[in-house]
Amino acid sequence: MMTIAKLRTLKDRTCVRKCALLFHEQAQGVLRGQEPDRLYLQGLCSLFDSIQFNEVLSHEQRSTLDKLACKLATSSGPGLAFALEDMHHLLLGALGSEPSDWDFVDAHGALDSSRRSVLPHILILDRVRSPFNVGSIFRSADSFGIEEIWLVEGSASALHPRAVKSSRGCTATVAYRYMSEETVEEEIEKRSLPLFALELGGREIGEFPFPSEGAAVIGSEEMGVSPYLLGLCDRSLGRLSIAMAGTKGSLNVSVATGIMLHRWFTTC
Repeated sequence: MMTIAKLRTLKDRTCVRKCALLFHEQAQGVLRGQEPDRLYLQGLCSLFDSIQFNEVLSHEQRSTLDKLACKLATSSGPGLAFALEDMHHLLLGALGSEPSDWDFVDAHGALDSSRRSVLPHILILDRVRSPFNVGSIFRSADSFGIEEIWLVEGSASALHPRAVKSSRGCTATVAYRYMSEETVEEEIEKRSLPLFALELGGREIGEFPFPSEGAAVIGSEEMGVSPYLLGLCDRSLGRLSIAMAGTKGSLNVSVATGIMLHRWFTTC
């Protein structure tokens, strides 16, 4: 573990981020039945009044940290682990980065891309306009082995703040490129990839012959897949659809994509 003296030499945000990760490590150790290093925890808490913390945290956040620090002295077992995790998330929240409890992160607190299982599956977003939907699709793509996302010109930017937020960091773990329709066709032909579309009126998803290597096209929220790309799909593997039994004629594009990606991932 990094010494308290060394932590005091780090820059503002770096110091706070490192402390957040150290609280998380201590919490995980407690949950595994390990005895916490109480002196080290006291040292970490002593940093709450440091210049670095004052630069990053608001007065209210520092006040909350002080209350949590008081809990450490009287807590043990799961109660201690929860207090440590509360500190972890409060500090990451102050930095604008809040991974879920089950996320795999590297030494810098970013999502660890090396933990991904990547398949030769390409996902093509054909003018998906909503940054929220683009970000949500990135999150599913991270989970279900997508090698790369191709965003057809007219799609929302993967760098849009709402896309980054809804992706929960996955715009940094899944490779992506922006392309024209013509470039998509060139890339498909160059790599000899089977191509299919998630679209209404296709073969039911449970019966669709997913390729072990290939590309899937996801259309826009209102218009679906463009005639140009749909023609390419129809000349290849065609279309697949998701059976529904509700009052709506279609699913949200990010939800439908998640269902399709899970099926493709588990089939291959």
